Amino acid sequence: MSSTSQVTGILGAGVMGETLLSGLIRGGRPAGELLVGEKRAERARELSEKYDVAVVSNLDATKRADTLALVVKPQDMAGLLEEIGAEVRPGQLVVSLAAGITTDFLESRLPAGTPVVRVMPNTPALVDEGMAAISAGSHCDEEHLAIAEDLLGSTGRVLRVPEKQMDAVTAISGSGPAYLFFVVEAMIEAGVHLGLPRATSTELVVQTVVGSAKMLRETGAHPVVLREQVTSPGGTTAAALRELEIHKVRAAFLAAMEAAAERSSELAEGS
Repeated sequence: MSSTSQVTGILGAGVMGETLLSGLIRGGRPAGELLVGEKRAERARELSEKYDVAVVSNLDATKRADTLALVVKPQDMAGLLEEIGAEVRPGQLVVSLAAGITTDFLESRLPAGTPVVRVMPNTPALVDEGMAAISAGSHCDEEHLAIAEDLLGSTGRVLRVPEKQMDAVTAISGSGPAYLFFVVEAMIEAGVHLGLPRATSTELVVQTVVGSAKMLRETGAHPVVLREQVTSPGGTTAAALRELEIHKVRAAFLAAMEAAAERSSELAEGS
C-alpha cells in the first residue's frame, strides 16, 4: 500500500498533534484519510469543525488506521501503549513523536514484530519549516521509513539518523529553536539599550535572522565564509566578534548542547 493511500491515525491532539494534522491537510492529504484520537469532547468538536476530520477514540483510530502517529507527552506514552497495544495489527506502522521514547521502549510494549519509527521534531513545524530526524526500529523496512518521511515531510524537512545519534539531534535541532530565540531576545534587548524603539529593534533583528538563515540555505556556503564576508578588518563586526570570543560564547554553546544531549540520554533511560 502506498503512503498516499494510507489512513493515518494521529493519537494526541496537542500542539504538535494539531501541527501534524494541519500540515498534512495543507500538503494535500484528504481529510477522509485522517483520524484523530482525542478523549476531550470539547477539543474533539473543535478539531472536527476546524479540519473536517473524524475525531474518534484512540482504540477506534488504532483499529481503522494503517499508520499510527503517537503525539503524546513522554510521560503519557506508557499509558497510551497499554491502551492500544492489543489492537495493533501485524504490519501496522507506529510512529512516535515523543522525546526520549526509544524504539526499544515502544517495541517492548507492542505486539512482536511491530514496525516502529522514532521521531525528533521541532517547533518550526508550526510554520512548515520543521526539522524532523527519524530512526528505524528493528522491524522497519524501506517502505516504513518512506511512509514516515512522507508523514513528517508535510511540516518541513526530514533526515534519517541512527538512533544512537538521537540525543545529539535533540540537543541540536529539537532544543535548537530555544537557543536561537534566546539570542534574538538578547539582540533585541541590546537594540533597546542602544536607543532603538523596541518595535524597530525587533523588526531589525527578526529580519536579520530570517535573511541570514536563507543565505545559509540558498548559497550552501560554510558559515565561516559568510561570517568573514561581513567582517571587515578593524571594523564594527570584528569588534563585536572579539567581545563574543572574550566571553567564550562559542564554548558556552558547546557546553549548553552537551548538557542538553546528556539530559536527553537521562530521560531516555528513565523511560
